[in-house]
Amino acid sequence: MNKVIYLKPEKEKSLLRKHPWVFAGAIARVRETPLPGETVEVLSHKGNWLGRGAWSPISQIRVRMWTFSPEEVVDTRFFLNRLKQALSLRQNADGSFPDAFRWVAAESDGLPGLIADRYGDWVVLQFLATGSEFWRSEIVQGIGTLFPVRGIYERSDVDVRKKEGLAPQSGLLYGEAPPMNLWIREGGFRAGIDIYQGHKTGYYLDQSENRARLGHMATGKNWLNTFSYTGGFSLAALAGGAKHVLNVDSSAHALARSEENHRQNGFDTSRYDHLEADVFKCLRGFHTEERLFDGIVLDPPKFVESKFHLEKAARAYKDINRLAFHLLRPGGVLFTFSCSGLMDAGLFQKIVADSALDAQRDVQFIHRMGQAADHPVRSTFPEGFYLKGLICRTCNEN
Repeated sequence: MNKVIYLKPEKEKSLLRKHPWVFAGAIARVRETPLPGETVEVLSHKGNWLGRGAWSPISQIRVRMWTFSPEEVVDTRFFLNRLKQALSLRQNADGSFPDAFRWVAAESDGLPGLIADRYGDWVVLQFLATGSEFWRSEIVQGIGTLFPVRGIYERSDVDVRKKEGLAPQSGLLYGEAPPMNLWIREGGFRAGIDIYQGHKTGYYLDQSENRARLGHMATGKNWLNTFSYTGGFSLAALAGGAKHVLNVDSSAHALARSEENHRQNGFDTSRYDHLEADVFKCLRGFHTEERLFDGIVLDPPKFVESKFHLEKAARAYKDINRLAFHLLRPGGVLFTFSCSGLMDAGLFQKIVADSALDAQRDVQFIHRMGQAADHPVRSTFPEGFYLKGLICRTCNEN
């Protein structure tokens, strides 16, 4: 028999809409003390059954819901079925799979706190909450059962685990260790994945469709790729026929990886450059020098860590977009992004519009972007929509 929690009066409304989170302030009492990650039955104040979820005694999100179906038991078969369903949704029309894709997108795939990314013959997992941590053995077993992989590696070395009372950890979970530089194919180029030290699980899979969009618009243009990391947008641009790309990042390690990525693709070295620099200072310097580009990519790291940082982040987004508009030729295009989940899409568009006004540029929004299809947003979990992007085109020479 699972442990039971009772909600306060009127606190069941979000669960009736199948939102997967129960916050600490919504809980009236707990019958018997569950272990971290243990499955609990969630009941309304009146005792009506609402669902089953994973108990997290330290996090403000005290319960993450596994199921809203009374018939669904949370056991080994439950995880196998959820993993199988998520995998089937990533399958191509011909039955094949992409070389790299997000297999499980946490709450949006009904598996809160779990990220699973496939890179060639390896899968990289992140256990981000007590529930997925509690069932880690069953999850690893399910991955190995459903897909022929050479190895499964863990990259749970992220700060969010501390909010769950979990220590960061990483290491091999199954099979062979992945190579130090694992190569995948995306569109018209190859990308080297650093599973051991790379951002996220090694690569920004969520930007794959946006890199493809840039590739289609890149022909003959000179591009500035800022916060370039290992050069994904640059590779897409060059594969799409860009004349030249300048990659700017503050990390020497990331730029070295990017340089290797460019060499492995055989691009003429005269078509790209790498510059180690602070992007904000670099953009200001280019503005002073009156340098101009046909296209610019702004893909900064998360500026909004909490709602208390939103105002400061808004100023940073405005500053960097204003500088970018100054550097665009008439008819030039800006790919600008925010990966901050707390940044509303409407607010982000307003910030970019205000940036254009401050730069005295007449700008059109020609496309709105988000995360790739393998990073879905469940209708009952709008928080899953975190990546916002705009393609902007300048119209004048002011």
